[in-house]
Parts: sequence; C-alpha cells; structure tokens
Amino acid sequence: MRPCPSVFRGEGELPPAGRLARLGVTLRPPDMEVANMRRRRPLSWLLVLIAANSPLTVGAVEPTNPFLQQCVERFQAEGTLDLGDARLAAARLIPLLCERFEFQPAWTDRAMVEQLLDGVRGAASHGLDPADYHLQAIESRLAAGQWQSSDPVARAELELLLTDSLARLAFTLHFGKLDPEQLDPVWNLSREWNGTDPVGLFEQVLRSGRIREFLEAAPPQYPFYGRLREALARYRTIEAAGGWPAIPDGGGLKPGATDPRVPALRRRLEIEGDLAPGEVADPTLFDAEVEAAVRRFQERTGLDPDGVLGKRTTAELNVPVGRRIEQLRASLERARWVFRDVEEDLLLVDIAGFKLHLFRDGEEIWVTRVQVGKPYTSTPIFKAAMTHLVFNPTWTVPPGILNKEVLPAVRRDHSYLGAHNMSVVRSDGSVVDPSTVDWSGRFPYSIRQEPGPKNSLGRVKFMFPNEYFVYLHDTPSKQLFDRADRAFSHGCIRVEDPLRLAELVLAGTEGWDRDAIDRVVASEQTTTVFLKQHLTVMLLYWTAEVTRLGTVLFSEDIYERDGAVIAGLNHPFEYRPPRGLPNELRLP
Repeated sequence: MRPCPSVFRGEGELPPAGRLARLGVTLRPPDMEVANMRRRRPLSWLLVLIAANSPLTVGAVEPTNPFLQQCVERFQAEGTLDLGDARLAAARLIPLLCERFEFQPAWTDRAMVEQLLDGVRGAASHGLDPADYHLQAIESRLAAGQWQSSDPVARAELELLLTDSLARLAFTLHFGKLDPEQLDPVWNLSREWNGTDPVGLFEQVLRSGRIREFLEAAPPQYPFYGRLREALARYRTIEAAGGWPAIPDGGGLKPGATDPRVPALRRRLEIEGDLAPGEVADPTLFDAEVEAAVRRFQERTGLDPDGVLGKRTTAELNVPVGRRIEQLRASLERARWVFRDVEEDLLLVDIAGFKLHLFRDGEEIWVTRVQVGKPYTSTPIFKAAMTHLVFNPTWTVPPGILNKEVLPAVRRDHSYLGAHNMSVVRSDGSVVDPSTVDWSGRFPYSIRQEPGPKNSLGRVKFMFPNEYFVYLHDTPSKQLFDRADRAFSHGCIRVEDPLRLAELVLAGTEGWDRDAIDRVVASEQTTTVFLKQHLTVMLLYWTAEVTRLGTVLFSEDIYERDGAVIAGLNHPFEYRPPRGLPNELRLP
C-alpha cells in the first residue's frame, strides 16, 4: 500500500484558510432547549446533552500529524481515498473535521475506539452489514499494534478509518443506507438534513468521547423500530438453530383429521410461537389447539383465517426463515427513511398490510382495515396534511376510469347513468340532459356521481391535498373488507369504518360529535368540515411489522418492492447525501 505522504505536497503546507467560516457551530444554551425535549430530533438533543455535560477533550493533546494532513489534502483533491481494501466515503466531512482538530488526532482514547467497534458490530441488529463500516480493516490494524504505533503514517490511516466508520454508521442509522427516491420512483418521501452543522456535530461527539450515546441516538427512537429489531434478533436465532421444517404437500387438512404431516406442522407452529410446545396423546391429530395455531399463523401472514391447511397456508408456512429476515431488514430500512422526526398526531396507512393506524400524542388509539390500489394502479407512498373532510361527497369520474370503464358501459347501456346516480356535467358545473349527448362521438363533458348509498366514495372522504389525487374514503364495496388480499382500488384508500374515523379525527371540534356526523350523513347534503389542526397522513409500505404485544406480522409484497431494498442493503456502501446538506459537504 502506498502511504499518503508519497503523493503530496510539502509536509508543512496547510489547506486554504477561511473554509470553516461558512460552517460555524450554532448550539444554543441547554436551558433554552429543555422545553422542546420530547419532540426534539435525537441527534440535535444529543448535541445539547454533550455540550452541557461533557469535557471539551478526551485524553492528552497530541501533536499535529503532517501525514494526516497530507492524506486529507489528497482526499480533498481526488474525492476518494483508498487505504488498502477500504475506500473512505466522507470526502467532504473528514477534511473539514480534521481542520477543526488542527490535524491533531481526534481519536485520543482507546475507549472511544471500543465504543465505535461495539456500534459497528451491532449494526447487524439494525439489519445492516458491519463490513460497510471498515470493521475488518480497523480490527486488523488494531491487532497489528497501529494504535500504539509511533509510525505517523499508520496512525494517520487508522485515524481516517475510524472517522469514516463513525460517519458512515451514524449516517446510515439516521437516514438509512439507501436513497429511497433513487431506489424506487414511487417512494415520495425525501431524506432531509435538519439544519444542524454536521461538522460541528461530529466535532462535539469526538471531543466528548461519547461515541456510544451518539450512535444509540442516531436511529429512529420510535417504538415501531425497536420492535422490529427485537423481531430480527429472534428470527436470526431461529435461523441459527436450523430454521423450521418444511410441510410436505399432500392435499388440504381440516381440523379432526389424522395425518403424518401434523407432527411437522406442530413443530413449525411452535418455532414461531403460534403453538405452545407440549406433549399430546396423538401427535398426528389435527386437534383444536393446532387449528387455533393455524388461525393465528394465517392472521399474522395476511391469509384467510379459516384454520385449514390448504395450498396457500402450506406455501406460507414453507417460506424460509431467511426470507422473513429479509422482510424485517427491509422494514427497518424503510423505518430509517421516515421515522426520524414523527409527529405525535399521525394517521398512518400500511399499504401492504391493508391497515390504517391512528395515533394521538404518540399513542396508537385505533386500527382498522383498508383497501388499497391494485398492483397496476398502486397506491403511492408519500406524506401530506389532512385539511378537511367532505360528508356526502360527489365523485367526478377521473379521465382514466371515464374512458376505460364508464363511457364504454354507458354506450352499451344508456340506463347505466341512472342506475349509478350519475350526471353529465359541463366544465362550469351545469348538468346536461344525457339524452342530448352523442355517445358515439367525442365526449366533451365530465360525469359526476351524486351523493348517496351507491356513490363510489361512500358517505365521507378525507382530503389531504397531493399531486396524486389520492385520499381516504368510504366505499359501498363493504364485502371486500372480509378478503385477506384487499388490493382492489384505483389507488385511493377505502376505509372500513369511515364514520368512526371521522369521529376520531373531529374529536374536540365543537359541533361535530357522532350525533352531528350521523345527522349530516342522513341529510345526503354535501358538507365540508375544515380541520383547525391539520393531521399528518403517511402512506407507507411494510411487509413486516410488530404489534405492541410483540406479534410479528408479515404481508405479501403486493407491489414487489422488497427485492430492490434487500439488494441495496446487500450492496457495498455508497454515500448519497440527503437534501438540505450544506454544499461544502456534498460530493461534486
């Protein structure tokens, strides 16, 4: 390996001065921050904690290392720096940070290094690969004695590896390893930098020596994330023990049957916790306990909970534990994308799980079933603010549905409009007599469905303005909520109990209790109610989640999005900066 000094200018030459003036640290005093502690982003709050309670330096001050300075200059000039098999990623952060330390070592205490290594090894518990954070390169250098070495080249290289490892790990835990917008064009939630001076952030952390606390604060602090990590650890334990047995094919099995496959079925259900282990008189009997366990498994995996071992249930039981681990890893990555700073009042739609969750003051208060978009009219992923509700809404048929479905139906049967309570309207809203329309020619009008029991939007819609014209609404297709797979819509989200949702959303709004809602609905008069406090709505996509009681739920990857996430997690680390990062820290 060629040492850094061999490719550089004279040892004493410093990088151009004045570069740091644009990036001063602007921490406020701790007493000004306490009032907002609950809602604070974890990394910002950690800065205050460090500033208030930590010494300014750890260990003895060491002299300037000219070889470190020359390595940094090469890093600045070329944008990359290879140290053996390790390529550094923080091409903007490290030079600026080294300037802050005047090219003296920032890693002055071996305890800091051990805290970092604990965090790197623990990256696996977040579904990440410790190899992305120079684990082998750092461990081999420490084993070779580079920490105690008097060789300034060896110490400079170790210093750079440690800092790059910390930057990579903190970045990944906080923002996720992948850029969701680049990975998946339908993921419309960007990763935003919160405005904290990143150079100052890492300077404070390194001067304090509190590496462990910094890394613990980096990932989402939301309970959802912690439960996923616990589930990942559990499923990795199952994998290490050999996974679970495959259930052989052999036709359907119903309760009361005796079959040689039942012992394997029992063992399979025991491993995931759906069936309590224990001795039974006849292990080949599909008894009531096995039936109940099969139902629990079916409910957890999005199947019809009929208690019968059919083809779909057998196929789901035979999904390997490695695939379940991949689903948990994908959900952890998606959680890092979106759960950095979550509002305490939140409506969250789990698209793949066909569920809606409502949170107040950070606590889940209600869950209901939903229907979402078909795979070819998929529900988009985004965040918006609910501004108003409309009771007894009209529905203007979108152009795509109009041309592909409604107009052909009207041309086949002119009674279609009346049967569906639809009107032909001009652009100014005036109604056109359908008997005067030339249905065989160009159609210059819109078709509007009037309020009523057959309206496609049902009795209420929940509006959160967005570029996709997607919203939550009631539906006359109530029977579809009993289906396990509920991808039926053109992209909007149909809510099973929309009036209960309206009641919860309007709770505390004067004049809008449940009786008032029922009266308005019964009137069939279109009525709009604006929210005084907008409600954050997030449409998200998970194929694995964990309930508050610890039950692990798996959903079918209906839009086939997990594969790209898993492939990205398994690919070597590539730095892609979040939006809002200072230009000085963005790659060229």
